[in-house]
Amino acid sequence: QVQLVESGGGLVQPGGSLRLSCAASGSIFSFNSMGWYRQAPGKQRELVAAITPGGSTNYAASVKGRFTISRDNAKNTVYLQMNSLKPEDTAVYYCNAKRSGIVWYDYWGQGTQVTVSS
Repeated sequence: QVQLVESGGGLVQPGGSLRLSCAASGSIFSFNSMGWYRQAPGKQRELVAAITPGGSTNYAASVKGRFTISRDNAKNTVYLQMNSLKPEDTAVYYCNAKRSGIVWYDYWGQGTQVTVSS
C-alpha cells in the first residue's frame, strides 16, 4: 500500500521560511512524478511544484523564485523549501505522486497546514 506522509507545516510570519517533507513508502522512482499541491479555503486545489525521476521540475507561476522542490532518493523523501512566504501562501499542502500504467493514478498525503500571518 502506497503511503505519503507530510510534515513541516506550521505558522510563520510573512517573509519567513518553512520546509515541507513528504516521505513515501517504496522508491520515489516508481512514480512518474511527485509534487506538492495546495488548497486554500474557498479555492480549488492547485499544483505548486512537481519533480520527475529524471529531475525535471515545474512550478506554479506564483511561487517561482521563492519555492524549491528537491528530493533525497536514499530516504524516499521529497521536500518543498518555501522562502519569502506571503499570506496568500496560506493553505493545506498535499504531497502527490502519480503513476501511469494501464490507467493513470494519483496518490495523496493527508495534508499539512501552512499559515503565513503576522
